[in-house]
Amino acid sequence: MSEWRLAWRLARRELDLRFRGLRLLLACLFLGVGALAAIGSLTQSIDGELAARGSAILGGDVEFGTSQRAATPDERAAMARLGTVSETVRMQATAIRGTNSVPVQLKGVDAVYPLYGTLAVQGGSATTVRDASAIWLVPALAQRLGIGRGATVRLGVADFTVAGVIASEPDRLGEGFTLGPVAIVSLAGIARTGLVQPGSLYETKYRVRLSPGASPTAAVDRFKAAFPTGGWETKTRDRAAPGAERFVDRMGQFLLLVGLSALVIAGIGVGNGVSSYLAARRSSIAALKVLGGTSGLIAKIYLLEVAVVAAMGIVAGLVAGAATVPLIVWLAGDVLPVAPSFALQFGPLALAAAYGMLIALAFTAPPLIEAGSIPAAGLLRGVFGNRPVPLRRTLPWVVGAGAAIVALALSTAEQPGLSAGFLAAVAGVLLVLAAFGWAIRRIAASLPRSRRPLLRLAIAGLHRPGARTGTLVVALGLGLTLFVLLAGIRTSIDANIALTVPKRAPALFALDVPPDREADFRRTVEGIAIHPVIRTVPAMRGTITGYGKTRVADLKTLPEGAWALRGERGITFSATLPEGSELTGGRWWPREYRGAPLVSIDERLAKTLDLKIGDPLSYTLLGVERTARIASFRRISWDTLGFNFVMVFSPNAIEDAPHNLAATIDLAPGEESMVMRALLPRFPSVSVIEVRGVLGQVRDIVSQMATAITAAASVAILAGVAVLIGAIAAAREARTYDGVILRTLGATRRQVLAVQALEYAFLSIILSVLALLLGLGGAWYVITQLFSFEWRPDYPTIMATLLGGAGLTMGIGLIGAWPILGARPAQALRQL
Repeated sequence: MSEWRLAWRLARRELDLRFRGLRLLLACLFLGVGALAAIGSLTQSIDGELAARGSAILGGDVEFGTSQRAATPDERAAMARLGTVSETVRMQATAIRGTNSVPVQLKGVDAVYPLYGTLAVQGGSATTVRDASAIWLVPALAQRLGIGRGATVRLGVADFTVAGVIASEPDRLGEGFTLGPVAIVSLAGIARTGLVQPGSLYETKYRVRLSPGASPTAAVDRFKAAFPTGGWETKTRDRAAPGAERFVDRMGQFLLLVGLSALVIAGIGVGNGVSSYLAARRSSIAALKVLGGTSGLIAKIYLLEVAVVAAMGIVAGLVAGAATVPLIVWLAGDVLPVAPSFALQFGPLALAAAYGMLIALAFTAPPLIEAGSIPAAGLLRGVFGNRPVPLRRTLPWVVGAGAAIVALALSTAEQPGLSAGFLAAVAGVLLVLAAFGWAIRRIAASLPRSRRPLLRLAIAGLHRPGARTGTLVVALGLGLTLFVLLAGIRTSIDANIALTVPKRAPALFALDVPPDREADFRRTVEGIAIHPVIRTVPAMRGTITGYGKTRVADLKTLPEGAWALRGERGITFSATLPEGSELTGGRWWPREYRGAPLVSIDERLAKTLDLKIGDPLSYTLLGVERTARIASFRRISWDTLGFNFVMVFSPNAIEDAPHNLAATIDLAPGEESMVMRALLPRFPSVSVIEVRGVLGQVRDIVSQMATAITAAASVAILAGVAVLIGAIAAAREARTYDGVILRTLGATRRQVLAVQALEYAFLSIILSVLALLLGLGGAWYVITQLFSFEWRPDYPTIMATLLGGAGLTMGIGLIGAWPILGARPAQALRQL
């Protein structure tokens, strides 16, 4: 009989369906693999749904977009050669019904809209937009105006009749973020409003339905090659909603890393659980050795046992993770950009299984090797767990599995640098805690012996032979660090929502204020409000086409962080340094400057693109390419919700282009509606946006993000609790021995429990300080570097969370010690 067959027969006899001794291994792998499988499956399901519905989401196979102008006859003819063309116009407007006014995203469409999907209305079927006097409203807008079909709404200088309430807008997701609910009219209806004037901020999009078999990428490349300076922003059906896709991918990557960290943490619990299991099987291992069993046979027996249980935990985690996706979709509701249909995502499931197997290998190899290497006499004397295995035997397995985990994480990451930093941080925390555990043992051993017996025994328990202080320090430290980390992230995000944005935001935004009527605009506001603060800036849209010696069109991929190169951006000009900006390099131009065109750039963008003072910057404005030299770099206060422009030009660079003004208005609470009612009749072409509604959308988005982080971190906390349970289980035999000896010498149960409580109290107090530093450091990095928020933690809440976490860990430790008190001294001594 081969050694593997014999090992399997013996392993099968020892295993039972209750998994005694290996339940922690099963639970840890189930928890970690399940989290990874759910996160990965959900992310890929959403990506797959976005890809499958690309044409409907985009509204065409390809899209060409530009601002403040329509396509020229040559550009329109080139689009027509590609296929069927549908034109839409988007702009901010204000819908008025009596004294009620609502900022809306006004969308004008032609008669062939939509090219894909259907525009459906409530209580009816698909509809087409042809009537120049009709308007279609989304339910939220109809509800806010308190109207339905047949009612009249004013936009600009024209009245419209509500033709229906929209049930389904097929290209809604492809349109991106909007400042207000959507209203749809025909292109002729847009013209009736009088809102489109020279200098007005509006966006024109042309969607094309290509001929069968035509390549969207090739069509876009041909068009951009024919009109390289047109400032066109293009999309294809393959990336119909890049913003949503980018958010899903990056949040999915972050959550996947958190899940992987939870699995690594759970791996420590796996190692502890296997160690405890093998310690309980010490007599069986010794008997096998006495009967001639080799170290290799013993290692194979328990390797097979661990492999079977690990495989069951991994499979159960995969099943639970896949089955959780529909539940998450149902609970999330409208939070997700699309609701994917249920389908098994084999890629994420295989990745989660691979991580689970590698983690199991990395953390079970040392105790398995130790079990086979100790002589029978040593096992009978209780040596197992007290003598470290030579690193040369365990290191290759641990390092090999660890390297495979890192390689797998980096090769599948969208941002390898972020993944590497995250994993390095997790490894760093584990190393710090391990070093701290070693230091605590050394310090406890060097302390003078206390005259108080219970205190002396508690300190001795930290450094005596066989003490699991290092494992307990890692377990307790991880749990407390995760509690602090979660509290720091959550309270800081909540503070950013509650304090930063509202405190520094204006009451109203106004768009498309005619420059020649600025004085009248100010007088109208000042006639209604008490001490309003009005700021105005010229507002235009432009696209960066080149910087230095680089053409954006020649880049295969954009540099990380160069978001300003993705299509059009708001631009302005100013004779003085804008409010909310700080000059960090170069000089500002003189007030009456009339030299070569200059531009000031956001310092972070300049760093990303490696720009220098004096470098040329090419850009298109209204379809015409221009060039300016970089004169300065600025640090911008992005959290003010005021006017923050990546590019600010000298007046002589762009002031000749048709433009209007944008305005922010600071008001006393309650004055918003009065000012809006006064402005709209006098300035029908001006769009006024109440910032409170925008802040509500921002709060919702950030709160959803915070909820996702909280859920993922909760999994990691559960893993940390599992590690603590494993550490307690691994140390139970030695503690049982100590307990029965003390009770034999006359100690009461209360005294034995007091020794345990003192030991855990020492560790909790010492580790709370370390956990506070590590947790706050990690939370600061997540808040300021990953999400670019201000660091605003609520320290009382963090301290309360830390104390609660310390109490919970102490409670788990004491519960784990309870079976020790019930051990009968005579029976326990015979078994030890």
